[in-house]
Amino acid sequence: MSTPSLAGAQAAPGAAAIWRAIFAGLCASLVGIGLARFAYTPLLPSLIEAHWFAATDVVFLGAANLAGYLLGALAGRPLARRFSNRAVLRAMMLLVTLAFAACAFPVSEAWFFVWRLASGIAGGAIMVLVAATVLPHVPAARKGTASGAVFLGLGLGIAGSGTLVPLLLGFGLRDTWLGLALFSALLSAASWFCWPGTGVAATAAGAAGGDAGAQAALPPLPADTPRTVLLLYVEYGLMALGLVPAMVFLVDFVARGLGAGAHLGALFWILYGVGAIAGPPLYGFLADRFGPTRSMRAVMLVQALVVAALALSTKLVAVGLLTIVIGSFPPGIVPLMLARVHQTLPDRHARQHAMWSRATTVFAASQALCGYAYSAIFSLSGGRHALLFAIGAAALAIGFLVDCAIRRARRAAGRDGALSQAALRAAR
Repeated sequence: MSTPSLAGAQAAPGAAAIWRAIFAGLCASLVGIGLARFAYTPLLPSLIEAHWFAATDVVFLGAANLAGYLLGALAGRPLARRFSNRAVLRAMMLLVTLAFAACAFPVSEAWFFVWRLASGIAGGAIMVLVAATVLPHVPAARKGTASGAVFLGLGLGIAGSGTLVPLLLGFGLRDTWLGLALFSALLSAASWFCWPGTGVAATAAGAAGGDAGAQAALPPLPADTPRTVLLLYVEYGLMALGLVPAMVFLVDFVARGLGAGAHLGALFWILYGVGAIAGPPLYGFLADRFGPTRSMRAVMLVQALVVAALALSTKLVAVGLLTIVIGSFPPGIVPLMLARVHQTLPDRHARQHAMWSRATTVFAASQALCGYAYSAIFSLSGGRHALLFAIGAAALAIGFLVDCAIRRARRAAGRDGALSQAALRAAR
């Protein structure tokens, strides 16, 4: 009886090991992005009321997390090459925990800015590395569902920002920050030994070195792959442009735009969180069931229509239903785009990792720039929420057209390739 090799064991890990890896990824996305970014939103009024910072300073400090997210997306891969995916992910979760604890003490604006920036850096690095660490250990037919489970942490963080944070605020602002630090520390400890032993970097290195023949045997990529990759970057950037208005201005739209008040606005943010919880597993399942291309195209079209409907809606019931659907989009597009990356560069783990890192950077940069641009438009337009939602819907519609352009380019390349092969056969 033969004994399985270590390589074989790594290539086909047991179900328990796969679920441990998925759990670790979920904890990382919950701590690094779900809480580190979205828990700040319901804290804004309390920070101002407690006279920790002025209203203008609070907005500036909130933007520090977005800037840090961009830096983290750029730094994630170099850090993983220097250390390892697992070591960097553990360190980033600890950094978020430390940042939460540090924010409990408003020493100065500079102090607070540095720690909000640090939490953003951790979130960006986690977004780049977590899928590359977990998904190589998941069977190909279940990667969409697995990535949906991993990025469920984003949705849980959004929902937690509307439920957990208000509960913690009952104990005081400082205790809220310390409570978030404790929760992050518990998740970091729970996931510490669940990370896989090797990430995508090791897998890629082994493929490039010890198994170069297998890589050479892979079928060549379509000739239009570089154009497809570029168009996917554009599409992902347009998604960021489309989701920012509702993500940033929804509560204010309900509270002031519709005159429903701050309390009802907070309840609508919880509805947004309900959609955010459903998004990643639902969209990941769709990617596995119907394919990432068709699923993304359908989701883009539906979201464009829903955001456009939000721009025209004034009834709270209708806005509530639309909010649930819109809430599914920000965390749900992550497993969809990740599936598109794997589809575009099949079995090329190192190139998939590089493409995902660049896509995350594009998304982060677009999101940061759009946040400032929308704020300026909102101010110049006299507070017209509908205008912002209309711009977001237009961006999503353009993204849908970009996706259709990718499909047409692929079909044209396929026809050209078939004609070339026929010509070669005729010449022989």
